Amino acid sequence: MKFEATPLQDVYLLKPRVFGDRRGFFLESWNEETYRNAGFDLHFVQDNHSRSARGILRGLHYQTRHAQGKLVRVTSGEVFDVVVDLRRSSPTLGQWHAEPLSAENHHMLWIPPGFAHGFYVTSVFADFQYKCTDIYDPTSEVCLAWDDPTVGIDWPIPDSATPQLSAKDAQGLAWADIPLLD
Repeated sequence: MKFEATPLQDVYLLKPRVFGDRRGFFLESWNEETYRNAGFDLHFVQDNHSRSARGILRGLHYQTRHAQGKLVRVTSGEVFDVVVDLRRSSPTLGQWHAEPLSAENHHMLWIPPGFAHGFYVTSVFADFQYKCTDIYDPTSEVCLAWDDPTVGIDWPIPDSATPQLSAKDAQGLAWADIPLLD
């Protein structure tokens, strides 16, 4: 497993070793000892799986209580995965970073607590799976507007397209109105 730093402090792109032949492939996505030896002492309490069609944008979500660290990956299709640093004391506060995650590249992203997270589906559909370090707490969930001009994410949305959003995501808050995290 390769752990590569991203421009955002504490966010890492993970590239597992993939063993493949004419029959298919094998990779190890999670091994507690491997991660601990690389400096990641993680305890996961919840696994999630979502499927979304092309053009769907999910996020940018986070929780003010029970802030979740997430190990995210795509097992079918491809997404443009985005994180935004919300940690008040971070040198990368307010900055965003994106990675293409796909079933083909097998890359994963480690997102520690303190980040808003979302993705845009660029393939016909995508299966998105993630492990979480804390429980889901809908009473403390916040959605940062995907198109907030202060953050300025450069989504790969075709010029003539409008992303499909849930009602909740369509009501995302502006950067100036969201609670930051400690």
